[in-house]
Amino acid sequence: MDELIKISVKGDQQVVSARELYKGLQISQRFSKWVTNNFPLFEEGVDFIGSTKSTPYNSRHPEGKKQEIQDYVITVDMAKQLAMMPRNAIGSRFRSYFLAVENQWNSPLEVVKRGYGYLMKENEQLKLENERLQIPAVLGDAVAGSETSVNVGTFAKILRQRGVKIGQNRLFEWLRTHGYLIALGNRYNSPTQRAMELSIMEVRATVVTTNHGVKTRYTPLITGKGQEYFANKFLANKPVAQEG
Repeated sequence: MDELIKISVKGDQQVVSARELYKGLQISQRFSKWVTNNFPLFEEGVDFIGSTKSTPYNSRHPEGKKQEIQDYVITVDMAKQLAMMPRNAIGSRFRSYFLAVENQWNSPLEVVKRGYGYLMKENEQLKLENERLQIPAVLGDAVAGSETSVNVGTFAKILRQRGVKIGQNRLFEWLRTHGYLIALGNRYNSPTQRAMELSIMEVRATVVTTNHGVKTRYTPLITGKGQEYFANKFLANKPVAQEG
């Protein structure tokens, strides 16, 4: 099956870029207008989440300079429904493509392959457990009694200095996967209610002015108590060695 649009996997779902779909459907109205007219039919955080995309400036700007533009990550099911709205040959072609993609994704063979992949990852974690249990307890000593909150990137550096090979991006992913950071929606990467109630994470709100107006950015912080809490977890369960 020829690729009509790039499809990625996020979590356990197949997703596409809203802008790529918009371009492929050859929509005549502005992207922002198309979003305003159609996205209210779907649920944010379930069917789509906001994202940004890098694109070159026009020819009046220096060569190679790029800008960030609004995009959305949407599920294949949402993309299929959006493709039906133009009611033309292009829309029908995309709809048929998404149906074929869904059928292949849900085929018994693909389901078994994904299940086998998950099983192999769990098995690899078990194989590494004996090695992880041999890590000296210096990581916990390094953060015990700390009263200063640090951001995720700084804590990742502390972990690396103490033998846990993990980068900032992988640590963010780990925190989302284990329910300490919000994984979808407007408060993406903000501490969950659980993390706040445990007093292991807090959030710093910063008001910034952008070309699109005033926005509030939320920075997750790991408290002193949280640093000791997470250090103890990594001592027993050091993550897969991968920078990011």
